Amino acid sequence: MKLTILGCYAATPRSMTNPTSQVLEIKNHMFLIDCGEGTQVQLRKNKLRFSKINHVFISHLHGDHFYGLIGLISTFSLLNRQTDLYVYGPKGVKEIILLQLKLSNSWTGYNLYFHELESEEPQVIFEDDKVKVTTLPLKHRVYTNGFLFEEKPDLRKLNPDAVKRYGIETCYYHKIKQGSDITLDNGTVIPNTELTFNPPAPKSYAFCSDTMYTEDIVPLLQNVDALYHESTFLESEKHLCERTMHATAMQAASIAVQANAGQLILGHFSTRYDSIEYFKQEAKTVFSNVVLADDGKVFEI
Repeated sequence: MKLTILGCYAATPRSMTNPTSQVLEIKNHMFLIDCGEGTQVQLRKNKLRFSKINHVFISHLHGDHFYGLIGLISTFSLLNRQTDLYVYGPKGVKEIILLQLKLSNSWTGYNLYFHELESEEPQVIFEDDKVKVTTLPLKHRVYTNGFLFEEKPDLRKLNPDAVKRYGIETCYYHKIKQGSDITLDNGTVIPNTELTFNPPAPKSYAFCSDTMYTEDIVPLLQNVDALYHESTFLESEKHLCERTMHATAMQAASIAVQANAGQLILGHFSTRYDSIEYFKQEAKTVFSNVVLADDGKVFEI
């Protein structure tokens, strides 16, 4: 699982910082999470093949999280994209995008599918045999979701020495990888644990931005391997959280502790501060494994 941060700063884009957008590469999928202004440029800067992006997840309809979407959709058309594109986001995202395409007479040459969200409860919005994506209802000034990305367990790993020792034919290998025991011709049952190794433990990643501090999401985040949580403010500006419905770095760290997260990735920094290191310093007083997102930074989860 590989996470590339394209942008992780709050509100207005600057020459050296970008609003929220990131790419998660997971089980041969390339998922785009939020699409703030400049996302296309950041994709190119980071040498990501954005033609491989087939699923876009939009957390909410504030501009710094989706104003880059219409540009990305239009560029796909200019590049003669043929593959279907799926957009998951709050109710209204379809109307906004289709109006822009209509008034610019820029209809796509590929199928564009919108999965609009309005539930206040967690729901599975994408699932195949390798990955499951579930919404994380957040508390912000408009309807907002985070997203939990979970790998499904791999098949078990075949122990070549063991299957050779028991003379097991190759036609049974897939069944063994699926966890089945094998009965030999003489009636002896060979337990699967003798024939296979455990696969790598499946990984999980949670994206939580934007939101004020809410413990409601903690049960949904239990034992997540990596948690990206917004940290717009430091404790010195905590009084702004109630009005803006954002969180501080220490509040994000508190969520990570309660969720028993493996790692906390801080992002969505207010540009009022002259260094993002302050966010890490404050969060580490609560939770030990804290790292800072930054434009262009890559995390191996």
